Order: sequence, then structure tokens, then C-alpha cells
Amino acid sequence: MALIALAPETTSFLGKDKKILIGADWRDPSSDSAIDIVNPADGDVLGRIADAAVADVDRAVMAARKAFDEGPWPHMKPGERVLLMNRIANLMEANAEQLAQLETLDNGKPINFARGDIAAAIGAIRYYAGWADKIQGSTHNINMPGEHHVYTIKEPVGVAALVVPWNYPLVMAAMKLGPCLAAGCTAVLKPAEDTSLTALRLGEIMLEAGLPEGVLNIVTGYGHTVGAALVNHPAIDKIAFTGSTATGKVIAHAAAEGLKKVSLELGGKSPNIIMPDADLEAAIPASALGIFYNSGQTCTAPSRLYVHEDVKDEVIKGIAEFGKSLKIAPGLDDESQLGPLVSAKQFERVTGYIEKGLSEGAEVVSGGVRHGNSGYFLEPTVISGTTNDMTVVREEIFGPVLVTQSFASEDEVIALANDSDYGLAGCVWTRDVTAAHTMARKIKAGIIGVNTAMGADWDVPLGGYKQSGIGRENSRDGLELYLNTKSVFTQLKAGW
Repeated sequence: MALIALAPETTSFLGKDKKILIGADWRDPSSDSAIDIVNPADGDVLGRIADAAVADVDRAVMAARKAFDEGPWPHMKPGERVLLMNRIANLMEANAEQLAQLETLDNGKPINFARGDIAAAIGAIRYYAGWADKIQGSTHNINMPGEHHVYTIKEPVGVAALVVPWNYPLVMAAMKLGPCLAAGCTAVLKPAEDTSLTALRLGEIMLEAGLPEGVLNIVTGYGHTVGAALVNHPAIDKIAFTGSTATGKVIAHAAAEGLKKVSLELGGKSPNIIMPDADLEAAIPASALGIFYNSGQTCTAPSRLYVHEDVKDEVIKGIAEFGKSLKIAPGLDDESQLGPLVSAKQFERVTGYIEKGLSEGAEVVSGGVRHGNSGYFLEPTVISGTTNDMTVVREEIFGPVLVTQSFASEDEVIALANDSDYGLAGCVWTRDVTAAHTMARKIKAGIIGVNTAMGADWDVPLGGYKQSGIGRENSRDGLELYLNTKSVFTQLKAGW
């Protein structure tokens, strides 16, 4: 097993003290507390990040508040904002390999996947740079007596708290920062404590690009302290969070207390339906990749397989064999196809779910055990004999674990698919166009793949039904999350 050599700039960044960004300055936190940066491929400690205090959060929020209320960013000409955001994207591109290596070291994902993530993050910044000079209000003809000139203005919401998860760290940061910056808002970014490296490097890049003081502030630390202080801060106008449904409920409560705008992209337990007429040569590998990609740590992963009884054995066997064929190796191995889970805590969580499934009567078809002697590697796991009342079917596992069961009719499988607290995504595999679109309408989820297990683009809204979230990210919908609409009435001639 040959690992790629770290670039000198990667090694240099790892060796630096990790501070927090407040205004335009990298500062030591108020406390001496720090958090270990652990490489999930071997458990080694790579360094430490700051564990910020509540006082640090307050300073960061007030820096963002001052930048919004007094700084140039909200009032900058849109064309200037376009240029600056594209400059940020250019610098990200120039540092793409360093960012990818940091992501792999921090998160564990294969380096080629990390390179794809960095390209996607750059794409998000470029996409929303394109929106920055296209934010428009509208004029209205109204029915009031007299004559009026009535129009709307789109204005930035204000200071945004951006709380991002550990599964796609830089992608999720860019997904939120792109529309936030394009709208003219300022931000406090709180990355996950397990994966803060690329967020910190992004902060350096944005300052280098010329982002005005206080527009981006970054505080690292634990969710129950730093995250809680951030979302509850009275000077925050908007909260954007991606993560678990349980944490999302806590944040929704905080937003309600302060009547803040909030968007939540939460958990999923997405159904993957394979009909008897499906193209199995396409459905089997795509379904396997859908659940095993990124070690199953994807919110939209098709983790509940419902396969027609006529093709059940072939499909389950095929997915299990595909999982066995994947090369499990540290992310810095250029040939790795499956990296470790992000942390020891996550490894214990996922294996605990597998044990729970067995205790409830399910059977492991393949995988389900640790791979190797070091790191947090788990073999791709296929579980059969499940029913919709089992814990492994009802709860989000967030690992390379597929639960499977068969069905006999379309009505039956739609009922099974919708029998969930979640509604983020779903998939349908069939050659019948009418059935495909009919089922896509019936599945209660925000994103549906027809003859595909993965679908995402910056120009397409992303969000869920039920307990999978509030609001839509990406596309113009994502931009609107950071804008307020103001209506202006001007009387030209009295009508009474």
C-alpha cells in the first residue's frame, strides 16, 4: 500500500497553530482548551484546533454585526462582489490539492473523492458569484384607488450563523457561504469539531482574496458550547445548519426563541425502489455506490433498499458482491475506494446499529465487521430480513450499511417507502416511464432519482420533507434564504 506524499504546503499548514478568525485577525481563543485533530485512518493525532469559548463566539458575532452594519460589503456594487467571489474561487483552485489532502487527513475519505469535493466547493462559490449581480426586485400593478408606483427590493438578511457537518466539510461550507456572500450578508462559520481544517484554510484564502474585515468569522469548538452560543446569540439574524435531525430540532427551538430565519438540512433514511423490469446492470452498481460512497456518510444515501420479490436474490447478491470488491484503504492511498468512518464515536455508533439489527432478527449478508487493525474502517454491510418496525430501518445509521426487504406490488412499496419520519431523498428503478414519474410524485421526499442513485447540482434545490429539514439550499432557492423582501408604495395620485 503506497500513500501519496503530502505537499509541503499541507505539512506546513498542519504545523501551524490553529486559531480562530475574528474580523481580519487570527486570534487565540479565550481559554487554553483545545481539541485533537485525529486521522481516522490510523487514530494518530495530527495536531490541535482551538476550542473556543462563549466569549469568543460573542466577539465573532459582533465583528460580523459591525461588518454588516458599518462595513462596505452589503453596499458593495454587485459587480465588485462577483469579482471578489471569483477571486476566492481562483485561489481555492490554486490550492486545490492542499485542500484535498487536508480534507482526507481530517475526514478520512479517499483522496480522489476529496479532490472531487474541492472541485464541487469551488463550483458553489462560482455559481453564486454568478447570482450576485442578478438579485432583483419587481414592480407591481395594484388595485388601490389612485395611482401608485409599487416595487420590491431584495436586501441581505444580515448576520448569518453557518453550522456545517463533518461528512462533506468544505462542500457544505461553500454551499452556505456562496449564497450568503452573494446576498451581501456577513457570517460566522462554525465547522464540525472533527473536521475543521479546510474551513480554517478557506478563511485564509478568503482574506488573501481581499474579503473585507468581519465578513467571514470562524470559530471552532464543540456543538454543545460554541454551536449553542452561536445559534442563540441575539445579534444573529439567520441560521443555516446541516446535520442530524436531533440537533436540528434544538436549533429550530433556538431560532423560534429569537424569531430568526432558519434553514435546516437534516437526516435521511432514503428508500431505493427496484422494480422487476429495472435495468439491473445499471441498478445494482449504482445502488451499491449510492450507499457505500463516502463510507455511507451521506445524508441522501439510498440506505433502505426495497426490491421486488422477483429480482430480490439477484439484486442483494449483486450489491453484496460489489461491496466486497471495493478497495478499503486509507484515504491517502490513491487506489482507495472506501475510507474509514470519521471517528471512533461514529464507528461505535454504526457497529452498534448493526448489533441492534441482529438482536431484532435481521441477518448480515455481507460485511458488518471492522476491516484491519487500525483506524475506523468498516466493511460494506448488507442486511436482509428487515421490516419497517426495526431500528435499523427507522433510524439514520450514517455508515456503509444497507437494509433490504422485498415487496410484491407498487402500492405496497410506496407505503413502505413513505413509512418513515424522514423525507430527504428517494430512488426508483424501472423501464416504465409512466410508473417512474407516478412513483416519483407519490414518494414523500424532496429529491427523487429515477434510474439513478445520486443526483445533485448547484442549480437544483436541495431539501427534505418531514423531519429531513426546513427550506431549500442550492439554486435561486438557496439564495433567497439570505434575502429579505421589502415592499415600497409610492402614491403618485390620490384616489379618494
